[in-house]
Amino acid sequence: MTQIISALDQISDRYKALFVDLWGCVHNGITAYPEAVAALKAYRDRGGKVVLVTNSPKPRAGVAEQLKQFNVPADCYDTIATSGDSARSAMFRGAVGEKVYFMGEWERDAGFFEPLKILDHPIHIERVPLDQAEGIVCCGPFDPMADPAVNRPDFLYAKQKGLKLLCANPDIVVDRGEVREWCAGALAKLYSEMGGESLYFGKPHPPIYDLARRRLHSLGTDVPDDEILAIGDGPHTDIAGGMGEGIDSLFISGGLAASETKTSHQPDPDALSAYISKENINPTYTIGRLR
Repeated sequence: MTQIISALDQISDRYKALFVDLWGCVHNGITAYPEAVAALKAYRDRGGKVVLVTNSPKPRAGVAEQLKQFNVPADCYDTIATSGDSARSAMFRGAVGEKVYFMGEWERDAGFFEPLKILDHPIHIERVPLDQAEGIVCCGPFDPMADPAVNRPDFLYAKQKGLKLLCANPDIVVDRGEVREWCAGALAKLYSEMGGESLYFGKPHPPIYDLARRRLHSLGTDVPDDEILAIGDGPHTDIAGGMGEGIDSLFISGGLAASETKTSHQPDPDALSAYISKENINPTYTIGRLR
């Protein structure tokens, strides 16, 4: 059974590094949570390393720039690992071909197609209409408020052509302030349910954790898995990912599951127990909000 805690510093001395989710934990898609920022700063002041591990399709530099806009200060984290970086590497290695059909908001996601200099021989990627595509790159829906089912006709055509869908963000939904929006993961899930093949690179899948460990190593420190704590509000991304990697986890119940866990300041213990049983997750710890 998960242990409900009231503050990160109750347990943080047990861990040398944190893998911290962003949306719903550090910010709400509009602005930072001051208590979360303060908790991460305090952890770093005590010598801990903070890796922001996000299912954003943006490259790490794009996320860092976005964090400035959300008033998340750079001194509350050490480095960033994004599903976008992990998925970009696969795309430029040819995971879905050279001619790709892009799904997302171009003004937001154009950075995904910036050349990846860390590869010796990246392939040339060309965005084309669906009927000319060798694969699909999905950074998100065209309209985040529209039911994913609007994509069924295109997905049926793509499945019949045998196209693979590269999912740059496995999140199903996200809350932007008080508004819930669909993410790329919802489209990839639908495509898989229709018989298509979706490729995932963010949480809870291993590639992003491998990237997070490499980013942690680049800071000049090697941290064993039993001294890393994964923090997040996504039951099937952050918590399931931590479980799959053998990493302890801290569930933020006041994020996506706030209503189900009856979280205001802290979760209702009975509601939390029912929720984690229903979702088949086993977070090591739970807290209402990161603080």
